[in-house]
Amino acid sequence: MAEASKKAFVSGHPVKHSRSPKIHGHWLAKHGIDGSYQAIDVAPQDFAVFVETLQANNYRGGNITIPHKEAAFALAERRDQAAQEIGAVNTLWFEDGVLWGGNTDGHGFAANLDDHAPGWASKGPAVVLGAGGASRAVIHALKERSVADIRIVNRTLARAQELRDRFGTGVSAHGMAATNELLGDAGLLVNTTALGMHGNEGLSANPARLPDHAIVTDIVYVPLETPLLAAARARNLKTVDGLGMLLHQAVPGFERWFGIRPRVTAELRALIVADLVPKP
Repeated sequence: MAEASKKAFVSGHPVKHSRSPKIHGHWLAKHGIDGSYQAIDVAPQDFAVFVETLQANNYRGGNITIPHKEAAFALAERRDQAAQEIGAVNTLWFEDGVLWGGNTDGHGFAANLDDHAPGWASKGPAVVLGAGGASRAVIHALKERSVADIRIVNRTLARAQELRDRFGTGVSAHGMAATNELLGDAGLLVNTTALGMHGNEGLSANPARLPDHAIVTDIVYVPLETPLLAAARARNLKTVDGLGMLLHQAVPGFERWFGIRPRVTAELRALIVADLVPKP
């Protein structure tokens, strides 16, 4: 009897904007796998039932995006260390009938920097702009790479303090007024806020304050070059855009569902970059 087609998904609300089907579809075709990966829009009130019926509907697992990451964390029977520390799940899979939840965002962040700025973790203190869910994944990745001085900057100081308390030693919390002073000896500046996105153009920090060896990265990838990255490039600082984080975070899930560890290549990046260009 022929093996059933392998099925995976991305679920969010809304989810039609997701590039994940293009990423995973590219890898399925590249490796000749009999499988599918589809975007499924699930309203928050329906998410628990959706997850409970995954095995009955022959899904091997899938990706979880906004607004379901914390709900997926609660519904997973077991969680990997990254999910536990970040407090959110972006990847589900089954092992021996048990539903596991993991978080690959931190992996994606670090792998993107490994690709484009090798040695980034040894550059010195890291300043992280924002204290939302994405910043939790970034801080987790920084701690995994032994960055000893992580400075969280946020408009609402209490939210930055919550993350400081969550991640402990080496993490400090600051209000926006402290940004310029904090950048003076920083080796890495990370924007995790929505500032810089199309429709929300703004400079989240002034890279003129950074030392010459600093690296600047933005998790925003629409546009690929945000105002922050443009300002850093004008200063001849090393910059890394956010698209690689999206591409690399997809790798572990694909391997779990389809049995092959795919590669993030220039061909894949070009495919997704082309999809980012607004259609006439």
